[in-house]
Amino acid sequence: MSTSPMMLQWQRCKEKAPGALLLFRLGDFYEAFHDDAVSLSEAVNVTLTKRQDVPMSGIPFHTCEGYIDKLVAKGFRVAIAEQIEDLQAVKGLVSRDVVRIVTRGSLINSSLLVEKSNNFIAAVDQVNATYAIALLDLTTADFRTLEVESKAELLDALSRLRPSELICSQKADRALKLPNALVREDWLFDHESSVETLKKQFHLQSLSPLGLQGKVAEVNAAGALISYLQDELQLSLAHVVELHPEELSGYMLIDQATERQLELVESLHDGKTLLEVLDKTKTPMGGRLLKQWLLHPLLSIEAIRARQDAVEELLKDQELPSILQAVRDLERLMMRIETGYASPKDLLPLRLSLEAAARVRTELEGSKTALLQQERDAISDFSSLCQELSIALAADLPLRTNEGGIFQNGYNQELDALRAFRLESHDWIASYQTSLKEESGIRTLKIGYTRGFGYYIEISRGQADRAPSYFERKQTLTNAERFITQELKEYEYRLATTEEKIIALELELFGKLRERLIQNSARIRKSAQAIGVIDTLVALATLAKMHNYVRPLVDTSDQLHIEEGRHPVIEQALGSSTFISNDLDLDAEQRLLLITGPNMAGKSTFIRQVGLICLMAQVGSFVPAKSAHLGVIDKLFSRIGASDNLAKGQSTFMVEMTETANILRNATEKSLVILDEIGRGTSTYDGISIAWAVAEYLLKEPKKRAKTLFATHYGELTALESQVPGACNFHVSVLETPDGIIFLHKIARGSTDRSYGIHVAQLAGLPYPVLKRAQEMLRTLERTQKT
Repeated sequence: MSTSPMMLQWQRCKEKAPGALLLFRLGDFYEAFHDDAVSLSEAVNVTLTKRQDVPMSGIPFHTCEGYIDKLVAKGFRVAIAEQIEDLQAVKGLVSRDVVRIVTRGSLINSSLLVEKSNNFIAAVDQVNATYAIALLDLTTADFRTLEVESKAELLDALSRLRPSELICSQKADRALKLPNALVREDWLFDHESSVETLKKQFHLQSLSPLGLQGKVAEVNAAGALISYLQDELQLSLAHVVELHPEELSGYMLIDQATERQLELVESLHDGKTLLEVLDKTKTPMGGRLLKQWLLHPLLSIEAIRARQDAVEELLKDQELPSILQAVRDLERLMMRIETGYASPKDLLPLRLSLEAAARVRTELEGSKTALLQQERDAISDFSSLCQELSIALAADLPLRTNEGGIFQNGYNQELDALRAFRLESHDWIASYQTSLKEESGIRTLKIGYTRGFGYYIEISRGQADRAPSYFERKQTLTNAERFITQELKEYEYRLATTEEKIIALELELFGKLRERLIQNSARIRKSAQAIGVIDTLVALATLAKMHNYVRPLVDTSDQLHIEEGRHPVIEQALGSSTFISNDLDLDAEQRLLLITGPNMAGKSTFIRQVGLICLMAQVGSFVPAKSAHLGVIDKLFSRIGASDNLAKGQSTFMVEMTETANILRNATEKSLVILDEIGRGTSTYDGISIAWAVAEYLLKEPKKRAKTLFATHYGELTALESQVPGACNFHVSVLETPDGIIFLHKIARGSTDRSYGIHVAQLAGLPYPVLKRAQEMLRTLERTQKT
């Protein structure tokens, strides 16, 4: 059986999008054929049919976004083949072609996008021992690159940035074996081609203005990412006009184990994350920026204090939070405008946001803080643009440009005239109907209209023979006859062409208005970024006011002093009046705290809260404490909790040792190390030996003497205090009563000689016979140990 011309078209489109589910535009539907039809039917629950033995299924064009989102969420790459010619101007088969491929990383206008999170697509390449990542959020035009020197650093960076789609060169894949990465041929990452791609993208003669001199791997990754998006996914990147190389040396290092165990952005136990607790931002830009700040705490004392100064000033401001509430997602609104995805409805929130930005600018007049002055000055004056939008746009804007009704009366004279003629049509029809009645003497004559049939003159069957001779019969009904006249035909044609002219003129005016906005896109984006910074600082000030946080002293000293520190997440869950605060002192002499005590008594909470307070301080936030003084920390490490990695055949103990090894290799005298129960995954004596050796290494090894909090069940380790300078014993206080024990959650000097394990088992609800037998066994073992 021969293949139809339309199916030949489909085949050509299918060849352009290998591996993608092809949605092929036919009139008001996107159709899928063959295996794609089966996949579409199963994935989004639409009817599967057959035509000439070819399976087919389809989704409506006007509601396609929801279906495409479902497909992408289920892991499909979705190719969109559109009609690329005007149906009215073509006789026969209209041309169709693939206009874009939708993937998780290339979403533009989707319900899958998270308002306060970036949606990065990333590319990874390797040059010698250097790895590079290029990341682009299409929705915000945030394009950045970074280089790292090891696989571990690369994995840490990917964990922080969480790209939703990742492409990888063949060379890098052989070394990395990244899960879910799309491997592409090395030629895509060719250096010369990448240089030319980037020069073309940014209209440059050389890459010097981008700050990529000597960064071969970064250039390769960035160029490959641009080529992948343009050539394979068929995307326009005209709105991507900046690239920012990132230097990780300016930030506190947080590896992926620490990020996970401290639950910075992702919860392990269905509780709140630190990000959720800190996030008082009012704008999407601020929400995205706060997440970046949280995962990239600063090392620069000057930059930290600049943020602290701003937060301190904003403590007094009562108006900014409500003003910022009116600012929508300016970055993503501009992206839709620049890429042609904007609907008329997008222009109202844009105008309201720009008006709110002006109020932010006014509110910060006279600010005495350098950072706030800098960000205020970065917000442009958009008063004339807002006035133009206000004059132009109708109060109730349509969803689509071809629906009309975008502009107000008085904005354009030609549009007003066309609308006036359309409005007068009702009066003309009524007048024409009256004159026909009088002329024919048929009082029941009426003029009607249907979308499919147009205008008609209707006369009852009994009066039809009285119709004037110039009436042309149009339709016969059971009880009536319908006619048309030449005059009514001409009027109908004129009215129809007027409607077409109105739509065409509104499309033209909308295009011009869009171009006007695009001309201002650089200023709007810069203003949006400034709003994001201001919003983030206001959020930190709001947080400090709500929860009585204090400004920490951050300097280059070797101090880590916290008075009445509190865990920011648990305090909010329990309430400030319930949470028990604790002090901490670490310095050049008191280097490692060995903390003993039973489970559930608060050891883990204490050591975690110290890590979170230090992180928050270097973000520029105030902290939950009565006072805090810390020397800047270069790396934050934690080894907390048990986690098997069965997919890699690693036991809990293996994971524990791997993470501990990473800490010992990379910790410095400026680092903070948080260790919880090192060595518990093996036999007791092995565990004690390993824990002792780890603690001793962190106390004695030159350039590795990190500030360390070491929570342990091993009472034997308390002997370190008398044997190794810098080790200090602390314990969690427990009150013993005739009815059992009470956890006081207070960290006190000295060690404990009891584990209270059976008491904890009692609190957990173990049956009495089990508890009684455990007591008997404990006494037997203690006697045996003494003898």
